[in-house]
Amino acid sequence: MASQVLVLNATFEPINVCSLKRAVVLVLKNKAEVLERSAQALRSSTSSFIAPLVIRLTYFVNVPRYQGRRISRRAVFARDGFECQYCDSRARLTVDHVVPRSRGGASSWDNLVTACSPCNLKKADHTPVEAAMPLKSRPRAPGPQVFISLAAPNRPASWDPYLGSAA
Repeated sequence: MASQVLVLNATFEPINVCSLKRAVVLVLKNKAEVLERSAQALRSSTSSFIAPLVIRLTYFVNVPRYQGRRISRRAVFARDGFECQYCDSRARLTVDHVVPRSRGGASSWDNLVTACSPCNLKKADHTPVEAAMPLKSRPRAPGPQVFISLAAPNRPASWDPYLGSAA
């Protein structure tokens, strides 16, 4: 049985993943409605309830932009597709500061990229332009799909229509 449930905002925008227990509580309190159900039922001594896979909140939640989300190595790697942003390698990955910290570069979403160890060593304390190592893509704050894929790496196929092609 699925232990994680996809939570959508009232506008059908994916927000997060929650536990099955939390999803059932939201549904029973009429704070969410079930959009997708699993085949298995949850039973108590007095009632039965079909386990939800996807729920939608009945009210709009103003979600802060993902820029403020905590930065982690796993999130940077997931945002960049688990490949070096200089050479496309998938081995020996590290996190690189585009503008080096020694030059005042911040540890922010728009200054961190995934780099393989050889590229990170080659770039050293230079900018990509100085090192003649152009970036594959401009670093940016990740969308909700990155955090959902980290929270539920083995997501059910029933989530795909709600996550879109970027998931």
